[in-house]
Amino acid sequence: MAAFEEMGVLPEIAKAVDDMDWTLPTDVQNEAIPMILGGGDVLMAAETGSGKTGAFCLPILQTVWENIKDIESGKTAKVNKDAPVRWQLSYSDRDSGMAVTPDGVRCQSRDGKAWQGVRANKGVTAPGKYYYEATVADEGLCRVGYSTTMASLDLGTCKNGFGYGGTGKKSNCKQFDDYGGSFGLHDVIGCFLDFDNMTMSFSKGGQDLGLAFSLRSEFKGKAFFPAVVLKNAELVFNFGDTPLKFPPTGGFVAICEAPSNCTATGLTKASDQDQVLKPKNNAPQAIILEPSRELA
Repeated sequence: MAAFEEMGVLPEIAKAVDDMDWTLPTDVQNEAIPMILGGGDVLMAAETGSGKTGAFCLPILQTVWENIKDIESGKTAKVNKDAPVRWQLSYSDRDSGMAVTPDGVRCQSRDGKAWQGVRANKGVTAPGKYYYEATVADEGLCRVGYSTTMASLDLGTCKNGFGYGGTGKKSNCKQFDDYGGSFGLHDVIGCFLDFDNMTMSFSKGGQDLGLAFSLRSEFKGKAFFPAVVLKNAELVFNFGDTPLKFPPTGGFVAICEAPSNCTATGLTKASDQDQVLKPKNNAPQAIILEPSRELA
């Protein structure tokens, strides 16, 4: 077995590099290639001639080839409309500068000037008492809470969105009032929605911060969705699919446990449900960004 095959490189690629007299991987290739093929993110710095280009290009070639073969074989041929939809952040109902991870529970915005928002793909309606958690994963500004699908993604700036921000303010209709104190990195914010009493409240690190909002009568029968808006920040959500850090009491349940008759579906692109995946002709299969023209 060729040395490159031992790192998980396809035999065809290993033979090609062997024909180029690449008999042994360099140090950076030996470390980077298995990690990239395993789905890891790699950042490296090494001198010219150390094999950095090969360390990145070989896994890229293999990953592209494997993805194409998976699509051709039907492994990812069609979205199953009948499969249960789990709670996660929406890929459709978000601002363009908001990134959502593939697992749908982590969001990030690196825009330091504009707020970027996102809602969950599912919401809840009366009756019931619901709860979810959001953990601050990086420094920055954030505001978390609930909104309807009619609300602005800039949570708390219109009548349909209610949020609690890291600066210690609650907000609705652009009215910012002192509430709960500030929060930041590693803090866990609990978001409570009580349809029985038509109220919203929050907790920080398991400590109840008290009533934040009394919902107006116009919201009776409306569906509310977990929502967040960020400015150069990152949050991780837990809708209850994994153990909550601070399980709620007083009749509240994790929002993912809402019965189907009290669950609403969020905004989606019409093509999302019936999309058939297939290789696209004349479309790039991978994009490589270089910091300067000389390195391209």
